Amino acid sequence: MSKILFVTSEAIPLIKTGGLADVSGALPIALNTLGNDVHLMLPAYPQAKSKIKNPTTVAQLYVPGLPGTVNLIQGQLPNSQVNVLLVDYPPAFEREGNPYLDQQGEPWIDNAERFTLLARAAQRVALNDAGLNWQPDVVHCNDWQTGLIPALLHDESPRPATLFTIHNLAYQGLFPAETFKALALNDALWSPTALEFYGQLSFIKGGLVFADRITTVSPNYAKEIQTPEFGCGLQGLLRYRANVLSGIVNGIDQSVWDPQADPLIPHNYGLEQMQYKTDNKAHLQKHFNLPVSVDHMLIGFIGRLVEQKGIDLIHNIIDRIAALPIQLVILGTGEKRFETALSQAAKKYPKQVGVMIGYDEALAHQIEAGADAFLMPSRFEPCGLNQLYSLRYGTLPIVHNVGGLADSVTDATQGNINQKRATGVVFYKPTEQALFEAIQRAYDLYNNPQLWTEIVTTGMHKQVGWEDSAKQYITLYQAAIEARRSIERNF
Repeated sequence: MSKILFVTSEAIPLIKTGGLADVSGALPIALNTLGNDVHLMLPAYPQAKSKIKNPTTVAQLYVPGLPGTVNLIQGQLPNSQVNVLLVDYPPAFEREGNPYLDQQGEPWIDNAERFTLLARAAQRVALNDAGLNWQPDVVHCNDWQTGLIPALLHDESPRPATLFTIHNLAYQGLFPAETFKALALNDALWSPTALEFYGQLSFIKGGLVFADRITTVSPNYAKEIQTPEFGCGLQGLLRYRANVLSGIVNGIDQSVWDPQADPLIPHNYGLEQMQYKTDNKAHLQKHFNLPVSVDHMLIGFIGRLVEQKGIDLIHNIIDRIAALPIQLVILGTGEKRFETALSQAAKKYPKQVGVMIGYDEALAHQIEAGADAFLMPSRFEPCGLNQLYSLRYGTLPIVHNVGGLADSVTDATQGNINQKRATGVVFYKPTEQALFEAIQRAYDLYNNPQLWTEIVTTGMHKQVGWEDSAKQYITLYQAAIEARRSIERNF
């Protein structure tokens, strides 16, 4: 058993803006279920304070440069045995809405100070200097908001091992150089071999330079980020640290995403009741005012309407899709130009295209349950979750061969079909033609019901929960802990 301090800036069901929250809410539970003592640490946002169970103030911390005290509130993550530590400092975190952005959608001007506070509180807990009488064996940090923690702990001894997970390298926590001085960090950290990045302060470099182990959310993405195309300017550093860099595919919360028990879909089903998936399809077609038709293959898309997700590719081939017996439903928000263009496409093809601008959790589940296939033409995708939901719901994923999509979907080539390994359709270039050809391949499979059933059944049998991934993290934790203890024994 290991004692794990898992530090994040968001976690379901306490607060969510993206996939980081899904991981941070589910992985600690899986680690706890496997016998580990996990403390989940995040800022005391109003939403989080209102949702944890049995909240109690357990410590008061004095942080250099901050007036007043920082409270640590301990409670439990709902529906679990995971302990939660909330870092409570109202001037920094008592804000309604988004944890990172103000009401105008701009980053909070004091984000550097806010997440330095989170890091300093984590440092105190990690060194058993917070009065909790509990010290972790390993501190698991997630994304740039926690990047300073490995940097602050690096020169301490004895100290826990540190592991830093990159969920999306494109978000780096970059701030002007003068911010560094304002944060009262050790002067030695202002260096190209530390936190300085082309004249700016980089929070993510704290994790990449100083963590004992680095992970990202799929093996393929771990390779991609060592290249100029995906490395976001950090590929050299990541190649330098390649010996401690690995990829572990995210899992999904199978209690939430379970077609046999999902309360958000009209008809529950499993492998033995796939006829009810057809009923979900009819419900979805009605929701989007599309003709109810078994003959039309229904394709779903859920995601941000931005080029990273390949929404421009989808939009640019809608005329070609509409020439086939195919229907397309889209749920998401993003750039206004795509919101407008897709809404216009729905008016142009009212019998084949349905668009909802916004986000609706119930509708997201209903799309996974009712669609025949699911599109993910992302230009980059560190892991992706919807392809995993699709596999579980018997919905054929059509994906671009990048990041975690490449790791989790096996293309329906003849060889893979013969070996009963195929789970979806994969295309290899982010172009309109490659995407359209992939959709045509999926449509051909759809018109071969026996083969289609075989492929989606293989997908539904695939293990997509958190247990296997959690075991891989435990192996990494143990290696990092042993390496750390070995270093300290030799001093």
